[in-house]
Amino acid sequence: MSGIIGRKMATKGILNMNQLLLGSRVFASRTFSSSAKEMTVRDALNSALDEEMSADPKVFVMGEEVGEYQGAYKITKGLLDKYGPDRVLDTPITEAGFTGIGVGAAYHGLKPVIEFMTFNFSMQAIDHIINSAAKSNYMSAGQISVPIVFRGPNGAAAGVGAQHSQCYAAWFAACPGLKVLAPYSSEDARGLLKAAIRDPDPVVFLENELLYGESFPVSAEALDSSFSLPIGKAKIEREGKDVTITAFSKMVGYALQAAEILAKEGISAEVINLRSIRPLDRPTINASVRKTNRLVTLEEGFPQHGVGAEICASVVEESFEYLDAPVERISGADVPMPYAANLERMAVPQVEDIVRAAKRACYRAEKSVPMAAAA
Repeated sequence: MSGIIGRKMATKGILNMNQLLLGSRVFASRTFSSSAKEMTVRDALNSALDEEMSADPKVFVMGEEVGEYQGAYKITKGLLDKYGPDRVLDTPITEAGFTGIGVGAAYHGLKPVIEFMTFNFSMQAIDHIINSAAKSNYMSAGQISVPIVFRGPNGAAAGVGAQHSQCYAAWFAACPGLKVLAPYSSEDARGLLKAAIRDPDPVVFLENELLYGESFPVSAEALDSSFSLPIGKAKIEREGKDVTITAFSKMVGYALQAAEILAKEGISAEVINLRSIRPLDRPTINASVRKTNRLVTLEEGFPQHGVGAEICASVVEESFEYLDAPVERISGADVPMPYAANLERMAVPQVEDIVRAAKRACYRAEKSVPMAAAA
């Protein structure tokens, strides 16, 4: 890794890579109009990258099609023109290779942002993410810091089959040394990506492809270039008193839709947007459960060893005596994602699944009709 970086430096005739990056630095505007009311998740991520690259010449972006093509999902649009090919690096289709180079660059004090076209492909680079990035600070007794961000779309998209549709939140969240973030709204995306880039530790940043084009209201505070969100802090998206629903990424929107339906039936649901999967905001979750006395966990990932399972364990350990009903856990089906649209829908949670689970937790589930009576 360091050999490749060293050859790059030698080719440029520059003593260190920091100077290389400073030489190609182009300052970008870091302010937004105060009249802006909404922003897409795509633009939120793009603006966060732009501002952090402008503020810190050590930040650079690397991945497949991030430069000339402007990004597979246009998250890196315009960055190549502003910062040049030394800071926006197109790579071959070799996740293991460019991830290793990124980790080596972080060892040297730079701040790489590594884009995976989908997190399913991050499996090609899992050794560098886990054994090189996540463990180095501990194994070096704090002497090696690895300020790197691994980002890209995670979870189910639409009609792309099993090898492009898995949620890896639980995988990465199981590993000490990593921080794992999963934004929902534009404000989440903007504030959390800025925090991830500024963080001294490796961060896995799990986006959702289907949210890129979604628009969300953005506060004036969030449009400031200094804005960031704290890692490890959940957000209560909707307050309620009857049942707590935890969710992250795209599922937060589903939970909010379910809460609207439940409200019409007299059930007040509190929706928690986790934002951070590791560290997990256990105090906020437990405080909510102690108020509502019921819990529904929601995620796209597989049920076994999932994020919801960890939340259930936390609540049972810390707030068991407050529970008035069994915990309800909603997840994706325990199968690889089907390709057929009808089967795909059955394999991921739907709004109606959340409504039914919340009703069961509140002992408001519809009574089943005996077959004989139905006939």
